[in-house]
Amino acid sequence: MEISLGKVAFDLDFHPSEQLVTAGLIDGDLHLYRYSSGSVPQRVLEVHAHRESCRAARFVNGGSAILTGSPDHTILATDVETGSAIARLENAHEDAINRLINLTASTIASGDDKGCIKVWDTRQRSCCNSFNAHEDYISDMTFSSDSMKLLGTSGDGTLSVCNLRKNKVQAKSEFSEDELLSVVIMKNRQKVVCSSQTGNILLYSWGCFKDCSDRFIDLSPNSVDALLKLDEDRLIAASETGLISLVGILPNRIIQPIAEHSDYPVERLAFSHDKKFLGSIAHDQLLKLWDMDDILQGSGTTSRTEATVGDSDSDEMDTDITPKSRKGTKRKNASKDHVTGSQNFFADLQMDG
Repeated sequence: MEISLGKVAFDLDFHPSEQLVTAGLIDGDLHLYRYSSGSVPQRVLEVHAHRESCRAARFVNGGSAILTGSPDHTILATDVETGSAIARLENAHEDAINRLINLTASTIASGDDKGCIKVWDTRQRSCCNSFNAHEDYISDMTFSSDSMKLLGTSGDGTLSVCNLRKNKVQAKSEFSEDELLSVVIMKNRQKVVCSSQTGNILLYSWGCFKDCSDRFIDLSPNSVDALLKLDEDRLIAASETGLISLVGILPNRIIQPIAEHSDYPVERLAFSHDKKFLGSIAHDQLLKLWDMDDILQGSGTTSRTEATVGDSDSDEMDTDITPKSRKGTKRKNASKDHVTGSQNFFADLQMDG
């Protein structure tokens, strides 16, 4: 299935229990579609959410609302049923907001173009943590609920580990040779996997984040813009060529290409709530829904051999957070317009929990 969005999309997310998918577009619009097997997806909502691009979108509150973030510095909560604005937080960040992720039933995290990560507690209706974790844009984030650690990747070429209990950047990797674009936690929290602009996949051992322990090079030299965890041993990687591949981790291998979105770079990947569909968005203005049963057929075979470099596992947490600075080049254009407003964003927004 495919959906013509009419504009380039920057993010997508699936409803946590229903057959709904949302996309944030370059013109600031937010779209919501209902999909089902064997039928054409129907648009059920279109909202002009932001003055500038809608870079990030996430369902919250059991799917009753969608949060969006933008270079206009705002975070907006939109009602899924009516499309009306529940609340808008002006000046959520000093710089353009690039990423949003859910942490717990009552917390979310946002990341901006200057490397700042903020955690918002919806019960306290305020920002409860703020980390100046990076020196360039936040490309991706993921959360380890067991350890309450928030991991981020950045255009500055580093991986950060923010400890939410201690409210500090607990660890930061050395600068890699290029921008880190996506991050997932694999192998039952033993490995952290990051993609890069040169197509190298970097593996970090949990607790030893200063330098990668393995490096998988078979997807290079094409930029790997998005990673999506399938299970503890396999992930889905999307590249700037439009190719989507199933990749095994330890042993590291390309299991097989599973889809080709288009000739344009794939921006994001996401699973439907039941993992029956894989969603992808690219610069071709299309949102595609792939049937997982179809694209994973024959995935038990490998197509290329493993290519790894080194191993330096450690049980201790690396606390060096002062590597040499380096600026990235993949950052989207961001607006620096000054905006003002209330900090009472969460006054009308309650999440489950």
